[in-house]
Amino acid sequence: MDITIRLKHGIHTIFLFVDPLAPFSKITSELLEVLRERYPEGLTTSIAPPKTTPVPDAGSESIEIYYAVMKAPSDPSQGWRNLHISANDRPVDTGLKDNSAVAFAFQDPDNMEDDVRFEVEWPELDDDVGDAEA
Repeated sequence: MDITIRLKHGIHTIFLFVDPLAPFSKITSELLEVLRERYPEGLTTSIAPPKTTPVPDAGSESIEIYYAVMKAPSDPSQGWRNLHISANDRPVDTGLKDNSAVAFAFQDPDNMEDDVRFEVEWPELDDDVGDAEA
C-alpha cells in the first residue's frame, strides 16, 4: 500500500505516492522527474535573500539529494533532522508514515563545507488581514 509524503523545499511542496518498501533511489528518481518537468527554471525561496535553486540535470551524478524530517513534528521552528539515508534505505526503515513532511536539499558531496541546510518555508497567518479589511 502506497503512502503519501510531502517533499518540501523553499516555498514548494511536492506530494508523492511512494511504496514504503521501495528504496529511496526510486523516490529520488521520481522526485527529480517531477521537479525537472514542473520547475525547469529551478526551485525558489523567499528567505532573505530570495534565491533560485537549480534542479540537477538528468546526467548529473555529482549532486546528491538529502532528506530530513522535522525535529519536532508539530513545531517547524525547531528545524530539521537529516535522515542520513543511503540509496537502498526505504521509507519504512526511517519511520516515515502517511502524510509525512520531508525536506530535501541538493548538495555536492565533494564541496560540503557545512552541514546540509534544509530551507523550507511555511505559510504564516497574517493576523492583520482581518483588521485591514474592516
